[in-house]
Amino acid sequence: MLTAYKIELNPTDLQKRKMAQTFGVCRFIYNFYLDKNKENHKNKARFISGYDFSKWLNNEFIPNNRSYLWIKDVSSKAVKRSIMNAEIAFKRFFKKQSSFPKFKKRNNKKSFYLPKNNKKDLVVHRHKIKLPTFGCVRLKEYGYIPIGNNAKSCVVSMDADRYYVSVIFDAKKQDITYKKICGGIGIDLGIKDTAIISDGRVFKNINKTSKIKKIEKKLKREQRAFSRKLQNKKRRKQKSNSTNIEKNKMRIAKIYSALRRIRKEYIKHIVNSIVQVNSLPIYVSIEDLNVRGMLKNKHLSDAIQKQLFYYFREYLIRRCRKYGVEARIIDRWYPSSKLCHNCGGIKSDLKLSDRKYICDCGYVEDRDINASLNIRDCKTYEIAP
Repeated sequence: MLTAYKIELNPTDLQKRKMAQTFGVCRFIYNFYLDKNKENHKNKARFISGYDFSKWLNNEFIPNNRSYLWIKDVSSKAVKRSIMNAEIAFKRFFKKQSSFPKFKKRNNKKSFYLPKNNKKDLVVHRHKIKLPTFGCVRLKEYGYIPIGNNAKSCVVSMDADRYYVSVIFDAKKQDITYKKICGGIGIDLGIKDTAIISDGRVFKNINKTSKIKKIEKKLKREQRAFSRKLQNKKRRKQKSNSTNIEKNKMRIAKIYSALRRIRKEYIKHIVNSIVQVNSLPIYVSIEDLNVRGMLKNKHLSDAIQKQLFYYFREYLIRRCRKYGVEARIIDRWYPSSKLCHNCGGIKSDLKLSDRKYICDCGYVEDRDINASLNIRDCKTYEIAP
């Protein structure tokens, strides 16, 4: 059974420069492969596979263009994986599973892949990990990753000014049967509150707390300062130092990274409190929300994006899979909010502003609690893999 662990790195300045070089080469190769196939399409030539492109790059292009020898300065496996990732992006486009592959930008999130070449690679110690071509890199945290040499591969990534490594281990599957104590649980995700549980628990929206508002206020100030610097540079009314622009951009990236971490940790706290070893439910039901369609509402799109509904669902499924809890996915067209949990009638004129569900049968309940109860008792569902 493969298990992944993600942990923050504390590389030296030399290792940071080498990582930056690897990020840049992988991005260049990815874009080069996309550009080559786009050019072939215009010239009505055949599509180049990742394997053929790698052979052409190493045997023809680099030997005939000595100015591109810097491609060989980084890990060849990382370069090869970038090519294969670009090929996968094309194949997903051909199968109509995603849009046309986009070129990677320099300022986007960066990552590269490193496999285990020999027994001495990817050996994890208490305070460091040995990465191929990079040597021993210190870890910022101790005790969160298994110690030993049973790692298979890793992905090194950079978010703002922080470096991370996601290591895949081959762990033995443990046949442990956890005792289910409570019954089923239904979860209704919302904007006013992040999650409403069928047992009455309500998890407030963390984006409305003073901590998040303070960080977002700081973000607005930095964005205004960044905009002024760009305008001054464009109009040439004032000499603008490009170094200050880059510093300001990095400050904005750090704030965005901090907001993502806070929101994800809050979602983990919610899921862990629902699926915990001491009181495991028999099953957990959640709606299959049409997030892409919900984002088309210009009044609520910003609030919906901040709720990280997709991450909530994915982490919940992973948690349920770990403890053997059945994760049920309810169809997105199921009328959980408009359905009366008492009599089964449907209130078609229910508005978003109606926070109380009042039925003609005399049933009165909070609309979100009513929805979570209907999600819990829904009989038509799909079991998450």
